[in-house]
Amino acid sequence: MSLEQLKNAEIITALVTPFKADGSINFEAYAQLVEDLIAQHTQAFILAGTTAESPTLSHEEELEIFEKVHQIVKGRVPLIAGIGTNDTRDSVAFAKEVAALGYIDAGLAVTPYYNKPSQEGIYQHFKAIAESSDLPIILYNIPGRVVQEIELPTLLRLAQLKNIIGTKDCTTVDQLALLVDQAPKDFLIYTGEDGFAFHAKALGAKGVVSVASHVLGQQIYEMFDELEHGSLARAAAIQRLILPQINALFSLPSPAPIKAVLNAKGYAVGGLRLPLVEATVEEAKKINAAFHL
Repeated sequence: MSLEQLKNAEIITALVTPFKADGSINFEAYAQLVEDLIAQHTQAFILAGTTAESPTLSHEEELEIFEKVHQIVKGRVPLIAGIGTNDTRDSVAFAKEVAALGYIDAGLAVTPYYNKPSQEGIYQHFKAIAESSDLPIILYNIPGRVVQEIELPTLLRLAQLKNIIGTKDCTTVDQLALLVDQAPKDFLIYTGEDGFAFHAKALGAKGVVSVASHVLGQQIYEMFDELEHGSLARAAAIQRLILPQINALFSLPSPAPIKAVLNAKGYAVGGLRLPLVEATVEEAKKINAAFHL
């Protein structure tokens, strides 16, 4: 895929990692899931991100996932690889390695976690990653998981760097609005909160990096289409309709709820790796009830 094709992606699915009962990756389970997601308007995939349980994936497993999904996708949609850690040197090395693969279209780099850097440290971290290769970089701003936020002035400063092409933002609607207003016009702005997909698109953001698109891709696509054609009331009606389902998908630490729904739909994505745990039988019943399963 080309960078221009990536820049047209509005619905990006943060893909789960299927596991077998013994905890190993179920590579066979990817094929049907990926095909169905493309059919339901997924326009790009994030691999080895938060939803994929990246903290418990080894380096070798991540590379295997990239290769497997690449073989299935065959260039039909862009692939974005999770490359960021709280170690700048490690992130730089991984960015170079991923760039050399030749089939990954961008890297997703999360805000450094645990070591709690200053805003200048955050800027220098991402700058080092962006300058290490020709792999386009998307910033991942998720303070709820990493403690530190990429504050707006730092985001706008990073947006000026040639190889940083966008951000997945999990902060507030206000920040999304300010980003749309103040960032370079070609800077890709995605909400990482499914519940904000309507708001982000209505404000002029590019779209959503989504967990819910595993099972609500058609509805999100239709909602965005209504907004594109000026049908605010119809788009809002879709948002209201799917909001209880989105809430169900985040009623437990993600990706436990989406895996419960996918398993109920027959995708055999399995359980989770500790320290995350899968939904109990009763929890899964409540989550699946929102989807009439």
